[in-house]
Amino acid sequence: MSKISIATKAKNIVLVHGGFVDGSGWQGVYNILKKDGYTVTVVQNPTTSLADDVAVTRRAIDQQDGPVVLVGHSYGGVVVTEAGTDEKVKAVVYIAAFAPDKGESVSSLIANPPASAPVPPILPPVDGFLFLDKTKFAASFAADVGAQTAAFMADSQVPWGVEALSGAVTDPAWKSKPSYYLVASDDHMIPPPAQHKMAQRAGSTVVETAGSHAVYVSKPEAVAALIEQAAAAE
Repeated sequence: MSKISIATKAKNIVLVHGGFVDGSGWQGVYNILKKDGYTVTVVQNPTTSLADDVAVTRRAIDQQDGPVVLVGHSYGGVVVTEAGTDEKVKAVVYIAAFAPDKGESVSSLIANPPASAPVPPILPPVDGFLFLDKTKFAASFAADVGAQTAAFMADSQVPWGVEALSGAVTDPAWKSKPSYYLVASDDHMIPPPAQHKMAQRAGSTVVETAGSHAVYVSKPEAVAALIEQAAAAE
């Protein structure tokens, strides 16, 4: 399928968070984009199922008055891959994110990690929901984030539904829309080689920056720059 793009430059940005966190982590990116004149919407996914999260994201897209750049971090990449086929979406941006193909899910993408890959400190599920070990959250998820902020992120975790991890993509947006990918080179949640592999498969425009999995918090300038590149592309 040939990729299509909406020629008009996009002024609407929709930001989609991943598992274990909520939309507040986007504040630094949000501030930069707003200062630069963009209309920014931060989606608050329930992270209970892929279908629920896609529905929330699609409602946010529907509210926009023109072309949209749709941005996903981590599990949010699965959400934007599924929701990004909407006709309003001009481009999809992945920030240290999963970029699944048809039939793939978080569960399938993490099923057979290389022996050398770091193991995220995910605790056993309770009532169908997952958490990261608070004592290991900073090192695994937010190693380059200030200690106070990382501690707050650990203590304010959003329960991530096991059902969301098994949600499979039906029609990947990156097959029909331009995509961009920011690889976080110090990520201990999604290994950088896996990020590069997914980005290459998607044919994404790739940038790499030193950063943890929480690169959207620690390096908002780099993240915003890639989003603005996607928004400005003809």
